[in-house]
Amino acid sequence: MRIAVAVVVALLPLLGGCGFHLQGVARLPAAFGATRVVAQDRYTDFHRALIDALRASGSQVGSAGATATIEVLADDSGQRVLSVSAQNAPTEYEVYYTIRYRVRIGDREVVAPQELSRTKDYSFNETAVLAKEQEQQQIQAALARELASLVMRRLTALPP
Repeated sequence: MRIAVAVVVALLPLLGGCGFHLQGVARLPAAFGATRVVAQDRYTDFHRALIDALRASGSQVGSAGATATIEVLADDSGQRVLSVSAQNAPTEYEVYYTIRYRVRIGDREVVAPQELSRTKDYSFNETAVLAKEQEQQQIQAALARELASLVMRRLTALPP
């Protein structure tokens, strides 16, 4: 047991040296200390995921005293039929989530309008309609979190 602990402790500096870092919260530029998120619909999966990610990074989200603004110009999700059976019943769907956003710090636009999109497909079974509907909702929420993560990575790359 002591040998295993010693080996792990000895390997830790090697992990840091190769560039490996545990995923943590995003380090946003100081301008995002107070951030306002503007969206037509505040009750979408993406909006919730973005607000959660901003708060986890230490940003105060709201409109009072905000120095940075993230404008969600479009927020669209849904599903499309990918394949059908011989009886013309859907057997596979594709869930998609697309957003369009821009970022301003004060009056200066720091991220021009950009569109991001993610998709994932899943099989469909007519005998498990409720379970497949729940699976579709979970996939949609996961895609929204992934898009929020991409936006956060873009924000962390902005100059201070």
